Amino acid sequence: MHRGRGCRTVHRAMKTIQLRAGPVTALVDPVHGGRLASLVIRGRERLITEPDPRADLPAITWGAFPMVPWVGRLRRGHVDWNGTTFDVGRNFDGHAIHGTTFDRPWSVVMSDERSARMTCRIGDGDGWPFAAEVDHQVELGDDSIAFQMAIRAATAMPVAVGWHPWFRRADGEPMRVVVPSDKVLETTADLIPTGAIVPVAGPTDLRDMVEVGDRSLDHAYVGVSGPSRLAWEDLELTIHAEPLASIVVHTTPTGVCVEPQTAWPDAIRLHGRGLRTGLVTVPAGGTFRAASRWTWQDTDERQRT
Repeated sequence: MHRGRGCRTVHRAMKTIQLRAGPVTALVDPVHGGRLASLVIRGRERLITEPDPRADLPAITWGAFPMVPWVGRLRRGHVDWNGTTFDVGRNFDGHAIHGTTFDRPWSVVMSDERSARMTCRIGDGDGWPFAAEVDHQVELGDDSIAFQMAIRAATAMPVAVGWHPWFRRADGEPMRVVVPSDKVLETTADLIPTGAIVPVAGPTDLRDMVEVGDRSLDHAYVGVSGPSRLAWEDLELTIHAEPLASIVVHTTPTGVCVEPQTAWPDAIRLHGRGLRTGLVTVPAGGTFRAASRWTWQDTDERQRT
């Protein structure tokens, strides 16, 4: 696990920030990776709210956390970039996963009843060799929640970001997912993309609203043509994102992850092979921005429209 120094303190450290929009409530946790720690809609918790203590890396098993400056796995934690070779460390199955900020405290810049804004420095003792400041804002509405990230680079650097939500899956409750894509990345046994793209088939085909059931998914969908959706028995939630290069869907018996990402997993290595992965080079002094927005409505209402 990355053990970098904490981020620069702007306001007094806050354990959690409660947001409210009518009956909808959310908790933002700046201490544990700047994540959304709870989202209660229609009186039900929609996220997994506690880390799994049995997991090899509990910090990546709960809430909805930002991934920055890379998404998914970096093969062996090793990066070659514009003549610079470095190792960011290995924290999961022999690889480096989900960036450097998910287990670090973020600094609270502002918060009010409906929104919170936090910042975190990367390249500051965390193994990442490029300096930047990340700004993450969460804003709750009556029927939506919006996330915005801005990465301000002090030095030119590769950037890929995303959000990793763990949606709660109740025992025995049907849960359905749709991802409008007919292609997934081929991976090795330890989920490193080979660079090949293969058609969806059988359990990986999520183009219609299908029940998750016992599907075992940990797949990166590419060429996504629109928003993804997931549905409980009482509520349907739509995930918008911009820019969007891939959606990773991961299922467990207790959760479903639908992760919008601005680039593919292991994008730096694959970009070096000439593949178009969505990876962006941010110049020194430049800023990269990404956004995701979840909207929701009752399942019955959705079926009538």
